[in-house]
Amino acid sequence: MILALAAMLAELATGYPQRIFRRIGHPVSWIGAGIAAADRNWNRERRTPAARFAAGALLVVLLLAGSVAIGLAFEMVLALSASGTVAFLAIAIAMGTLIAQRSLHDHVLAVAEAMETEGLEAGRQALSLVVGRDTQALDGAGVVRAAIESLAENFSDGVVAPVVWLAVAGPAGAIAYKAVNTADSMIGHRTARHEAFGKAAARLDDLINLPASRLAAVLIALAALVQPGARCRDAIRTVMRDARQHRSPNAGWPEAAVAGALGIRLSGPRVYGGVPSSDAAINAGGRANLVPADIHRALALYRRADALLIGLLALGAVLQWAL
Repeated sequence: MILALAAMLAELATGYPQRIFRRIGHPVSWIGAGIAAADRNWNRERRTPAARFAAGALLVVLLLAGSVAIGLAFEMVLALSASGTVAFLAIAIAMGTLIAQRSLHDHVLAVAEAMETEGLEAGRQALSLVVGRDTQALDGAGVVRAAIESLAENFSDGVVAPVVWLAVAGPAGAIAYKAVNTADSMIGHRTARHEAFGKAAARLDDLINLPASRLAAVLIALAALVQPGARCRDAIRTVMRDARQHRSPNAGWPEAAVAGALGIRLSGPRVYGGVPSSDAAINAGGRANLVPADIHRALALYRRADALLIGLLALGAVLQWAL
């Protein structure tokens, strides 16, 4: 708990400076490079689906093994360091790179600001840095909707999930989570190329995100209690009714909480990589004509939910220290 709290505060204070990213990349980009290499070399079209599935499963096993090894190395450094405080702070900063609370906020805010100052096309361009879907076909309401959906989903898997796994299983848990989540984002797609190769990563990612998605929905609903104009009761009602209608077993939970809390409609049909997806609407009776101001409302809700997560960790850290 103490390490997870310190990691959240470190990331909140500094984010991941662009000058460091330009020089050495980011832990996720390092993991992604390995996944991309495996995809090129192991996922060849001439192989049978069974062989491609086995290769993808092996990749997941190697990612987990490497993550555990690195995590244990961090633990050993902390245990053997002559200066425990310095080692703890260094590890907290390193673990903070696996949490995306500040960068997520800034990227989504950029969509609203681009639309407000430069118009729809600028908003589409800013959104393309956040989502994987086709942004050029989106109208203004569609851009806003996609930005809010990304904010809700990434609050769960980019903030809450790595924090939960860091708190529960230490550095090894956080690194392993991030490795599997990165693999799912890169190869966990139902396409001809990745249906078999990415299946193991996609299924494991669904499993390890279950606790965080539910906790994220609870945090968002509670945040609605202290945000003017937001409604906790409607957030809970929408989650219970609509969360399981989402194509993802996890993304629907935070999305439904945000939709209900703000009284807006999310999800529905969209296009990923040129492939149409006829997803069900979340909170179908909510307002559909969304505007950039709705992104600001969603970000305010996100900040409150994030603060609640920090508070929850702080309480856990106090109890851990006392015991």
